[in-house]
Amino acid sequence: MSARRTALSAATVLLLSALALTGCSGAGKPTGGATPAGPVGAAGPATSPLQNPDGTKPGLAPLTSPADLAAGRELIAGVATARTGPKDGYDRNEFGPAWTDNVDGVPGGHNNCDTRNDLLARDGTAVERKDGSSCVVTSMTIHDPYTGRTVQWSKQQASKIQIDHVMPLSYDWQMGAATWDKAKRVQIANDPLNLIPADGSQNASKGDSGPSAWLPAAPEIRCAYAVRFAQVSLKYQLPVTEADKKAMLQQCGG
Repeated sequence: MSARRTALSAATVLLLSALALTGCSGAGKPTGGATPAGPVGAAGPATSPLQNPDGTKPGLAPLTSPADLAAGRELIAGVATARTGPKDGYDRNEFGPAWTDNVDGVPGGHNNCDTRNDLLARDGTAVERKDGSSCVVTSMTIHDPYTGRTVQWSKQQASKIQIDHVMPLSYDWQMGAATWDKAKRVQIANDPLNLIPADGSQNASKGDSGPSAWLPAAPEIRCAYAVRFAQVSLKYQLPVTEADKKAMLQQCGG
């Protein structure tokens, strides 16, 4: 009996060692089907654009399952195309004051908090606000979907996180917004569907580029980004270029 107990004890040690080495490596990983609630390392929840048609939910989650990729392609397929129009007359002021709260027809308008702070609070966690203010964000933790990094942000280093217009305002102007009234331009400039807090250098490198010329650094987020671009295009009935539509479809496997 003593020899048997010794053999069983040795086998148990080997089993526990194997579990310690391998047991946690696959824990929590999705096995297919639904898009995960948020990317690995995210500071907070990140929402699939397919489940966030008005842009009010936080973050931008990757689209990875075959069903989600197919749904992304189907949505992008509905986007109209056109040639780029002239940039003549474009000015940021044509889209109203930056981050105004005085905007109609979009979530967050007239809520006594400007658009920038609304977006920081939407996507950040551990959000701290200025003393006496229910609006001004002074620090937070935020997941940047464009790089896949988690950022500890504070107002002292404000430019580390900038608010990206997914469909850039100059692009909007050239694709049809030049003919809109001012109120509609203010709308698209402050619509949370068209706004993502992201790494400042990524925002700067993007400029007014469409998806054929610029995509986020993190490959896993590119289909979700293309879908969000398409959602803005469809909501505002703004076409994209043929090259941009082709690039958008490619990001989702098309």
